[in-house]
Amino acid sequence: MKQPIYYFINHELDNIVEVLQGAYELIPLKGDVKIATAQKNILLSTVQGIVLVSANKISENFPFTEPNSQRCLIFIGKESEFNKLPVGLINIAYCLLPVSVSKLMIRKQVENACTFLQSKEVVENARMRLEGQTQIMYELNRVGMALSSERNTERLLDMIVRKAREVTRSDAASLYLVEPDGKGGQQLRFKYTINESLDVESCVQFQELTIPVSYQSMAGFVAESGIPLNIEDVYQMPIEAPYGFNRSFDEKTGYRTKSMLVVPMFNALNYVIGVLQLINHKIVTKVKITNLETVNRFVNPYPQELVDLATSLASQAAVALENSMLYQNIKNLFEGFVSASVKAIEQRDPTTSGHSFRVADLTVGLGELVDRSSEKPFAGIRFNRDQLTEIRYASLLHDFGKVGVREEVLIKAKKLYPLQFELLKWRFDSYRHGVEQNYSKRKLDYLLKKGQEQYLLNLPDFDSTLAKELQQIDEMWAMVMKSNEPTVLAEGSFERLIEIAQLSLETFDGKTTPLLTENEIRTLSIPKGSLNEEERREIEQHAYHTFVFL
Repeated sequence: MKQPIYYFINHELDNIVEVLQGAYELIPLKGDVKIATAQKNILLSTVQGIVLVSANKISENFPFTEPNSQRCLIFIGKESEFNKLPVGLINIAYCLLPVSVSKLMIRKQVENACTFLQSKEVVENARMRLEGQTQIMYELNRVGMALSSERNTERLLDMIVRKAREVTRSDAASLYLVEPDGKGGQQLRFKYTINESLDVESCVQFQELTIPVSYQSMAGFVAESGIPLNIEDVYQMPIEAPYGFNRSFDEKTGYRTKSMLVVPMFNALNYVIGVLQLINHKIVTKVKITNLETVNRFVNPYPQELVDLATSLASQAAVALENSMLYQNIKNLFEGFVSASVKAIEQRDPTTSGHSFRVADLTVGLGELVDRSSEKPFAGIRFNRDQLTEIRYASLLHDFGKVGVREEVLIKAKKLYPLQFELLKWRFDSYRHGVEQNYSKRKLDYLLKKGQEQYLLNLPDFDSTLAKELQQIDEMWAMVMKSNEPTVLAEGSFERLIEIAQLSLETFDGKTTPLLTENEIRTLSIPKGSLNEEERREIEQHAYHTFVFL
């Protein structure tokens, strides 16, 4: 193809044009507004290439007054004519040639101009490629940062599909995830779709349907092989292709799918965990694909640079998705641990059942109120989602340190432990039986010594004295039982306990033991509650253990 050379029709340029005849495509220019060719009229401002201009024919309406990297202006004239040219034109001229220039010089200057334009075209193409690569890197970094900051899986799926559609200028996008099919194989689960030209929810009811991982579908082929598919027109695929295009969506909605790019989502271990499907690459971003005419006019195949971009984006999305799923699994695991811990704590202390959940609800509710408050002293205090979650965990586990407290102390309902109380009760019962036996022995001795008549005469006195003594024992036991309750100790109770402790019980081996031991006196003398100082310090340590754990 010959290099075009434009020239304004002028007799001063006839000799020069004649020299260039045959080697170049010579196109005459007519007037100051348009150029006429055999094919059509075009604006002068759009002319690119070499333009020959006679210096004495330049008027105020001269169209070429701005620099253009794809245009070379060669002015031909006399020195006096060049001196009259505006400085701006001189600055944008490629060269100035005298009217008497030799044929050799003309050819050489035109050849140099051609070389100059070719070099500038190479440089401009390189610049545009560099800008394109820079834009791709920028988009990848921007999308990568956005993906890595999102930990909610559902929002991440939405972001992946939207960002992929945006950066590839696609009209629609869908995402499938690989999962076990329950039969030892794998299947693809349709998770998300977006279509800029259609309201998909009003067109067709999308569900999380599944398709096999096989060569029969395009998504299945990509998931199975790990090879991207770049289809120019899904309605004109090669007959030998093992996969096909499902036209049911187009038929139901009236949509027209043409170009399609399907790329695998590789994780860090190089396994395919999903498939990203991009539909209808548009040359104009905002246009809606509503019919076959708009498809043919605005939809193009996906260029290789967008295939590379989508492939890289899909891998970034796969890693981000796995991280999100891992984060969610860790969160679920921790939620399970927290729930199990709370359950274990409350089972150890049934009296406070539900207490941890009530504290958590109350504390989180207070945190949300503070977050919304605009009044002092809470104005400016804000809690994000993670901080409120942390508050909830801390509230649920605020009693976790109780696992380090002995259960008998934790659930101690009265001042004496059950075994201590049973031992004390046995002692009182033994003391009571001892008193009864003692009176029985005294009555028998009296009977043997005084006879039946005198015995029967004094028997009521014996019984009355015994009854009084047993009543005193019952009153002492009632006093002990009352002192064992975790209520406020009544005034004078300590002195009464000391009196009871003066009584002793003779054991079977002939030894004597006090009715109340020193430890029992100290325990029953607790002024309020059921814990002595040692036990109180032990149970209060649960706050420290909780703090360390949290």
